[in-house]
Amino acid sequence: MHPTPIHRTGALLLLAASLVAAGAGAARAEIPGIAGSAFTLTARSDRITTPEGGSYLFWGLASGGGRAQYPAPTLILTSGQTITVTLTNALAPDGAGAVPNVSLVFPGQDNVKAFCATGSCVTGALTLEAGPGGSVTYTFTASRPGTFAYYSGTRPDLQVEMGLTGAIVVRPAAFPASAYGDSTSAFDREYLFFLSEMDPRIHDTVEQQGAAALAATDYLSDYFSNYWFINGRAAPDTMNTTASLFPTQPYDSMPRMHPGERLLMRVVGGGSQFHPFHHHGNHARIIGRGGRPLEETAGQLDLSYEVFTIQTGPGQAYDALFEWTGKGLGWDMYGTEGAAASHLCNGQTGEWARAERLANPGNPYFTNYDPTTREWCGDHGMVFPVTLPDPLNLVNGGWWSGSPYMGTMGALPPGEGGLNPNAGYVFMWHSHTEKELTNFDVFPGGMMTMLIIEPVGVPIAAPASAPNPPPGTAADGPATR
Repeated sequence: MHPTPIHRTGALLLLAASLVAAGAGAARAEIPGIAGSAFTLTARSDRITTPEGGSYLFWGLASGGGRAQYPAPTLILTSGQTITVTLTNALAPDGAGAVPNVSLVFPGQDNVKAFCATGSCVTGALTLEAGPGGSVTYTFTASRPGTFAYYSGTRPDLQVEMGLTGAIVVRPAAFPASAYGDSTSAFDREYLFFLSEMDPRIHDTVEQQGAAALAATDYLSDYFSNYWFINGRAAPDTMNTTASLFPTQPYDSMPRMHPGERLLMRVVGGGSQFHPFHHHGNHARIIGRGGRPLEETAGQLDLSYEVFTIQTGPGQAYDALFEWTGKGLGWDMYGTEGAAASHLCNGQTGEWARAERLANPGNPYFTNYDPTTREWCGDHGMVFPVTLPDPLNLVNGGWWSGSPYMGTMGALPPGEGGLNPNAGYVFMWHSHTEKELTNFDVFPGGMMTMLIIEPVGVPIAAPASAPNPPPGTAADGPATR
């Protein structure tokens, strides 16, 4: 049921502290998930929460004996391995007391086979299904690196909507810090953007009357979503790195990087609708689709192309490289005042750059990057080109550090700012369909997150994942905030 809207400002207030805490972790951000070659997944009923206070029944997959999660656990595989996935059907009865069969399909994988493990098994339209209490074992070969979706093969119109859908990341056996096993697809950081949606009418009907009652409605044929998710969360929860607050939605989706790094975007259409995923800050280069590198010459990615919006359809998966260097900003991104004025670009001071720019504008120094700070020397020493208004005359956004310079905190009125403790540059990444930036008509929300580009030297940890608590009475209500 949908409650009276309540903005969850507390979730964002936790963000600054969690960003600082997250900075003490790994050198390279990796996508959270479960890695290996043998997996035990259990279909369970549980609940997700939405930022304005909603609580909805979903059907999800749990790793081992833990709680179900939405989306399903991301499977991290290695190319060439034989993979085993055992699925057990432990769904709770729906509103009519029925328990549906469940199954999984693995598009893009080779030699997929299914075997009845225990209990009730049924031959379905697409694959072998696990009946109530039954288990099915699937095997396949993770034949090539890339990003893929996996989901229920039993009534996917309903069961994907209910939450039985997730992502697969297949890493190359050699050179795992690349998309396809070569230097042209190498990355410094990677993030998953699993895009999905929800029509609350369907979930409420299943919970209150049972799935069979949907036959008397037009909800599946006249689908009308009111929530849009990245990695199972709607904004602002997409940006909350305090993963323990979301026991059934453990994956945040706020990318962080340093200037000059290559960020691999793994974008998956996990639902039934089309989502144009727009990334401010720079174009991204699409290097592969569905695990197929865009190359005519092996290892060259010579068919890749740049976009500013990744047009993501149901079941589609894209690999794209995003870079940001600050080139062409028109000002020195690290600043020209105080302590920042002493920083060098390729060994030269800002004072030298200003003088040389006037005396010898053709100096090749101005077309180079500093290998340490990744500053473009063409802007070195250039001051911010406008005079900013007094902060007391503005409504300062939560992401504004008080300064136009990276790594510099400026004066802000009491109670403003606070979401950007490392003074990075912040760009919104979001759906380009405007209605998808709401939570049940409450703006802002939905399919939106923020990219933060932070100064070189600020440690950036891998995305966090919530612990997977054991199943219990959690399905009786929302998680505690």
